[in-house]
Amino acid sequence: MATSVLSSSSVADRFEDRVSIDVFVVSSNGRLRQDLQAKLTLPRWQVFEAGSGSGALELLRQRGADEAILLLDPVLPDLDPDEFNGIVRDRYPNTQVLMLNSHTGQLLVGSLSPTTVSTMLADEINKGGAAASSAIPALLPETAHRVSDNRVRLRSMIGDSEIMLRTYAITRMVSARNTTVLVTGESGTGKDLLAQEIHLISPRRNQPFVVVNCSAIPEPLLEAELFGYTKGSFTGALQARIGRIHAAHGGTLFLDEIGDMPLSLQSKILRFLEQGEVQRLGGNDNLKVDVRVVAATNADLKGLVAKQQFREDLYYRLAVFPIHLPPLRERMDDLEELARAFVAKFAPGTVLSRTALQILAQHSWPGNVRELRNAMERAAILAGIEREIKPEHIVL
Repeated sequence: MATSVLSSSSVADRFEDRVSIDVFVVSSNGRLRQDLQAKLTLPRWQVFEAGSGSGALELLRQRGADEAILLLDPVLPDLDPDEFNGIVRDRYPNTQVLMLNSHTGQLLVGSLSPTTVSTMLADEINKGGAAASSAIPALLPETAHRVSDNRVRLRSMIGDSEIMLRTYAITRMVSARNTTVLVTGESGTGKDLLAQEIHLISPRRNQPFVVVNCSAIPEPLLEAELFGYTKGSFTGALQARIGRIHAAHGGTLFLDEIGDMPLSLQSKILRFLEQGEVQRLGGNDNLKVDVRVVAATNADLKGLVAKQQFREDLYYRLAVFPIHLPPLRERMDDLEELARAFVAKFAPGTVLSRTALQILAQHSWPGNVRELRNAMERAAILAGIEREIKPEHIVL
């Protein structure tokens, strides 16, 4: 685990003359947090607790803590410690991060700055040694591994490349909230899978996940599909019906291909996002709905705004928290794992030969992960009973 100090000694020195110092204890281990809270009893320590990386970031934001000391347990339930450090470094450059030993709760010597404040903290926290260790239950190795896997990987996403690990981290951060998310990326990168993951690891996971493909529903029908209608509101409306927005009440609404939404509907979607209300076609009543929105597009929405083909106010309302999925050509480190996973799906027990993998590695993959999936499905069929995918089975 990383043991580096976030801020330099010169930055840490700025704490020396302060009467009161904000100290944030970040750990999912409640007993560890309580133990540290009990030890930091000097008047100059103002101690705050957070049980996760995202919780700590929210607490820092609420406190407006430009200068603080953060005691970090590297085994977080939601974020990789290096990713967390990077976020803190960007947002709070004057905050110093000191690493804790997850087993004993003591400060790691290698993370200390040569400052009076760091020394005082170490004296307060590390006193008691063995007693502190016995007060805090150590994680078993297999438990730590499981926590690490849960922290980094999303269940339906494949790949451990650096760019994807960052994507997993920020996805976990935003999933716990009701923030609107805009997922961007080329066709075939897995935007729909990421939207499902946001729902599945959110507090809304047991509520509906409703998908609307804005490019697949004809424009005259899209408004009725989204907002519903009353009986007799148009020809063929033989009975009243709620729309898909209302059907997602309590859960998540996934607006796929949002860039293809007609301009005529965009103002109504904007009102729904701002007011949390929908009005059915032919109706006069505004119905309150509790819906979290995730939108996705492979279009350049800023370019569409410049061409007046997409409302600027809607764009900014959707892009509260943008997540960009990289094309496969930018995450080729994941190619082998992806290919073997698809082979296992379509032909269990079949292996992918090294020479076939070399051919895959030379391709540019304009269709991204979807193209690779299709190629592996074809290869599995062509391999038949051979139980090995060879170069002649790869059709690109």
